[in-house]
Amino acid sequence: MAYDVITMGRIGVDLYPLQTGVPLPQVTSFGKFLGGSATNVAVAAARLGRRSAVISRTGDDPFGTYVHDALREFDVDDRWVTPVAGLPTPVTFCEVFPPDDFPLYFYRQPKAPDLEIDTDGLDLDAVRDARVFWVTGTGLSAEPSRTATLTALAHRATAAGDGAVTVFDLDWRPMFWSDPDTARPFYREALRHTTVAVGNLDEVEIATGLRDPHAAARALLDAGVRLAVVKQGPKGVLAVDDRGGTAEVPPLPVDVLNGLGAGDAFGGSLCHGLLAGWELERTMRYANAAGAIVASRLECSSAMPTADEVEAALAARAVR
Repeated sequence: MAYDVITMGRIGVDLYPLQTGVPLPQVTSFGKFLGGSATNVAVAAARLGRRSAVISRTGDDPFGTYVHDALREFDVDDRWVTPVAGLPTPVTFCEVFPPDDFPLYFYRQPKAPDLEIDTDGLDLDAVRDARVFWVTGTGLSAEPSRTATLTALAHRATAAGDGAVTVFDLDWRPMFWSDPDTARPFYREALRHTTVAVGNLDEVEIATGLRDPHAAARALLDAGVRLAVVKQGPKGVLAVDDRGGTAEVPPLPVDVLNGLGAGDAFGGSLCHGLLAGWELERTMRYANAAGAIVASRLECSSAMPTADEVEAALAARAVR
């Protein structure tokens, strides 16, 4: 049976301080959570009832074991998460200064195993058959992951049916690149094989050279996608499709505890709405609500909401 959602990209362990508003040197206790943007999207989709899997790699170490255990607990298929000898499973720390300051510290040296995803290890039939296939910009930042990502995208574009949804999460992380100019050619190549592009203002600027949301959305459509989704922070989200449809939806107000992971909850819910065939505005409102729920919680993966929680948040907003 084909998967509803297969994601490909980062995986690791998030160590988040259990004390908010405290600088990292003074933090004394941490929570351990499954992490990585592509992985969180797969978890978010699974929490909404979608059959999900992730393609990634870990170290052959205790944190790698934890990652597999956590994926199974979240009902995400881990068959394509394989170990890399000699490389540690990545760990990410953050600081939590609500409402809008959440510095991230990536420990991915000497190299993250998820950048060792290679073409030989890909199940291209599963990639072809998945109803949604999700890749990230981080996967383009180094070899062999870059070639594997572009190969999977090209194969899917050639072999999958017209109804297949292929999402490129622009996922710009400047610490993974020498400079933006080195990223842009690979972003352009990925967009050629993509039906949906998702990114915030910084990310769409990397992909298109444009920061104005409407202009960047048009540029993404010109690059070949059918739907461009531009996240604008406190201004909400703009979505424009190639049939002339436009939706600009404000965020769902919440008391933000930790904004990290909100975009991944948005991504899993975007997949859910696309799979359900919802109209554009409904999908964006649903995804915004899911993101808001996670922003009001400390953790990421284990904070991903169920469908009942998202519907309750939307209903509460409607009666205000």
